[in-house]
Amino acid sequence: MATDTDPKSDLRVYLQDARDALLWKLEGLSEYDIRRPMTPTGTNLLGLVKHVTSAEAVYFGDAFGRPFDAPPLWIAGDAEPNSDLWAVPGETREQIVGLYREVWAHSDATIAALPLDAVGRVPWGKRSEVTLHRTLVHMIAETDRHAGHADIVRELIDGTAGLREESDDLAPGDPSWWENHRRRLERAAREADQGA
Repeated sequence: MATDTDPKSDLRVYLQDARDALLWKLEGLSEYDIRRPMTPTGTNLLGLVKHVTSAEAVYFGDAFGRPFDAPPLWIAGDAEPNSDLWAVPGETREQIVGLYREVWAHSDATIAALPLDAVGRVPWGKRSEVTLHRTLVHMIAETDRHAGHADIVRELIDGTAGLREESDDLAPGDPSWWENHRRRLERAAREADQGA
């Protein structure tokens, strides 16, 4: 039995799934929790959303001659380093999430308007010439990567884990089961280290 496929539509679905997973990680958290740095390099939930917003604006906007007015992805010169990876106090969750939704609507319009073999240009790297197909694959990987970061950051904040709220992509277990599982993994890691 043959199944009809639409590669552009398939790629768009995966991109949207990644977008939704990333935003879900903000739900129910305080302003402090969505902004606080949870790694030595400062990884934080709202900063991840801000970064992906800028990336989509460049890859689906500027690269294809369809600019979208969004904060620059990387700021050169004397500007604040990593400014696309954190939110200053004056930037609200609503502004950043709202801008992300506007950018993805703009991205979706670019995806709908152009064929997968349309060629665009990004201003960096060895592969500055990109097709819409390659751009879609890149942004799916980029957004999924940062959704994975967000998954870990969210688990560190309040224990919430998984791809999305209604998903059962984790093994079943109550907090006691998970703590026992974690202890078992710790023991296994120490035994492996001692045996090495």
